[in-house]
Amino acid sequence: MSEKQKVCLAYSGGLDTSCILRYLIDQGYGVICFMADVGQEEDFEAAKEKALKIGAEKCYIEDLRKEFIEELCWPAVQCNAIYENVYLLGTSLARPVIARAQIEVAQKEGCFAVSHGCTGKGNDQVRFELAFYALQPTIKVIAPWREPVFYNRFKGRQDLLDYAEQSGIPVTSTKSKPWSMDENLAHCSYEAGILEDPNITPPQDMWKLTVDPASAPDAPEDFTLHFKEGIPVKLEYDGGKKSETDATKIFLAVNAIARRHGVGRIDIVENRFIGLKSRGCYETPGLTCLRMAHIDLEGLVMDREVRALRDQFLTFNYAKILYNGLYFSPEARFLLQCVKASQDVVNGAVRGRCYKGQYSVLGRWSDTEKLYDMSESSMDEIGDFKPEDTTGFISVQAIRLKKYGRKMAETGERM
Repeated sequence: MSEKQKVCLAYSGGLDTSCILRYLIDQGYGVICFMADVGQEEDFEAAKEKALKIGAEKCYIEDLRKEFIEELCWPAVQCNAIYENVYLLGTSLARPVIARAQIEVAQKEGCFAVSHGCTGKGNDQVRFELAFYALQPTIKVIAPWREPVFYNRFKGRQDLLDYAEQSGIPVTSTKSKPWSMDENLAHCSYEAGILEDPNITPPQDMWKLTVDPASAPDAPEDFTLHFKEGIPVKLEYDGGKKSETDATKIFLAVNAIARRHGVGRIDIVENRFIGLKSRGCYETPGLTCLRMAHIDLEGLVMDREVRALRDQFLTFNYAKILYNGLYFSPEARFLLQCVKASQDVVNGAVRGRCYKGQYSVLGRWSDTEKLYDMSESSMDEIGDFKPEDTTGFISVQAIRLKKYGRKMAETGERM
């Protein structure tokens, strides 16, 4: 008897991927399960035990938290990445490290294919598969939710529950939370179910990471973030009694503060890459503070024209590339090099405060970058600046506006 072809399945332990695991085994494949620890609150050992009980040959659990923060979250902070002016890309940021680790497991185990439980309407199928093909161009992808034989058989959740019962798959599915969730260190997302009506207010018990801002502590919490070349390198908090310098610990500590004070909730209707609109609710506590502190420091130390070019070109395009799953692409590589080049001068510290759902900046300083000159900017002293020089500056700027004004006066059109 010939050896079974092996498939590496991205496994979560939930209903969908547990049924897909059994389905792939029923199709005659040997299945290697892969689980990525990107900071979600998950009982990985229980999920591994479940996978092996269902019939997986092996189940890998890979700790990707450090590389997730250092390779994905920090560059996102450096370029202030944001999608459609609101979304901080929490799900998108995690996908590249997950896909890369899954391919490495597939290669180690000699798998001819990888598989996932992404739906045929979402962004994640695109993000994972474009990453898979870039990392291993010869890989085959098995996407059950796009195969008619699968989605015609499992038209809804009840069909999956029936299959699980028939196949001896233990499930803990419940209707008490009628929405889907995706969690990692940076955020938690909520979509589908009752949230598909964009006018339904998210129930208070939906939010998992953050305190309701209305119920947050009445006392604010202050902390200081230090940056080197745009990357957070130190956190001082608890009235200066505590500090962190390790990347993961900085991220976790800022996250904890922001969560306590209800920072980082958003509710949006966004444009998916495949062309559909979707409603998503997101909690991104720590990353919200880190990004806002970084933006503030740039105001102190970054050249005006460099910042404008970065905002117009890098921020928009890098966010779009992340959202669309093109992290492993030549354009992403190019943009990341540009991001790094833009951050040489972003050195300094920002004092901030979390309070009742908001992060606000209290002050900032830099010991090395001197673009800001207090004396030069002061309204109380002249300094080296010559006010009369502004007369010529205004005159030059007004040349074209005078011509425009004369033309409009001739036509009688009101401006």
